[in-house]
Amino acid sequence: MDVISLARELGREIQKDERYLAFQAAKKNSDDDKELQSKIADFNLKRIAVSREGEKADRDEKRMEEMNEELRASYNSVMQHPSMMAYNSARDEMDRMLQRISSIVNISAEGGDPETADYHPQASCGGSCAGCAGCR
Repeated sequence: MDVISLARELGREIQKDERYLAFQAAKKNSDDDKELQSKIADFNLKRIAVSREGEKADRDEKRMEEMNEELRASYNSVMQHPSMMAYNSARDEMDRMLQRISSIVNISAEGGDPETADYHPQASCGGSCAGCAGCR
């Protein structure tokens, strides 16, 4: 079997994995959650309003502060919603699995032993979070 066929087999196995299935279920649940979708829509409208107000030459700084506070509250409401929390948790698990797979493949492609190659987040962290999308 060639490496492309093996990659396709890996793709099929990923789609059978409990983390993938949980992620897909959480995604569908959050997409179907009318309350959550309403909160997301409200957040997006507030974000647009803040952006428009910020573009005005004669913008009211006090009003901008109020709008930004409303935007933060709206964002927190979205992020604290149970469906969003379940989605984020499932996405994080999926991301960790994919990071591990990617790390094993990359280390192996660089000549490392595929039997011992693995993802070690602390080994790849330089301590500064600037520009990093890593740990979560």
